[in-house]
Order: sequence, then structure tokens, then C-alpha cells
Amino acid sequence: MQKANYITREGYLALDRELKYLWKEERPKVTQAVSDAAALGDRSENAEYIYGKRRLREIDRRVRFLTKRLETLTIVDPDPRQEGKVFFGAWVKLEDESGELHIYRIVGADEFDPKKNWISINSPVARALIGHKIDDEISVLTPNGKTYYVIVDISYQKIR
Repeated sequence: MQKANYITREGYLALDRELKYLWKEERPKVTQAVSDAAALGDRSENAEYIYGKRRLREIDRRVRFLTKRLETLTIVDPDPRQEGKVFFGAWVKLEDESGELHIYRIVGADEFDPKKNWISINSPVARALIGHKIDDEISVLTPNGKTYYVIVDISYQKIR
């Protein structure tokens, strides 16, 4: 299955902010620190120089990745016609078989965050939810077998 290159507008802006920060703030600071360390003389035993160069490589790697990634991403904004159905960017409240409630937001692979309950569009739960409405029952195949959920609420604004 091909992975979706979708991202929410706020996710795209966060990656863009990170790229600009690394390129315009972090990299110049580290470059200056490496230059200062190099001026001290012997570079082979100069920890500040060695670790500064390593950090520069990390920054450059991340900048290259973000630059290429931002070019391939497609920003998806909620459409009023989506109301009542689960699509990308939706907040979904689910009730499992034991009556426990779960709230998830369906986001792109570049922005999923378990601490925020943001799940990737490519995850089994998100794939099972796409296109369904309130009161629909979905099943998700987990390592422990099938788990069933009922969709309690769908919103394109944060659910409390």
C-alpha cells in the first residue's frame, strides 16, 4: 500500500518553522562555534570542534530532509462537505467494547504524536475510520485479535 503524503496546514507550518530555525538560527551559531574552536589550534583533540562538526552534519542532514519532504507534501484543509464523515484531519471519539472512550485526530505520517492522540492516516485505526459516520461500528485487527469501536463523535475542531 502506498503511503499518503498528506499533512495538515498546522503540521506543514511546524515543519517549515523547524527548517527556517535550523537554517537561519541554529546552523549559524554552530558554524561560529566550530570556527572559534578551530582557531584554538589542534583539531584532533578539540572536543568542541569535533562535536560542533558532528552537530553541523546533523543539522545539514535534517535541513536536506525537510527541504525535500516539504516539496512532496500535500496540505489538506477540512472541507465543509466532509462534516459528518471521517476524513483526514478529523477528530474522532470512539467507544470500545468495554465502554472506554478514545479520542484521536487523523494526521499525516510526519506529524503523528501519541502524546496528543494524533494518529497517522496510514495506521490501521485511521484506515478503518476513513469514510465512516457517527454510530458506525468499525473493526481493527490488532496483535490481540479484532477490536471493535463505535464512532461517537466526529469533528474538524478539537473534541473535548
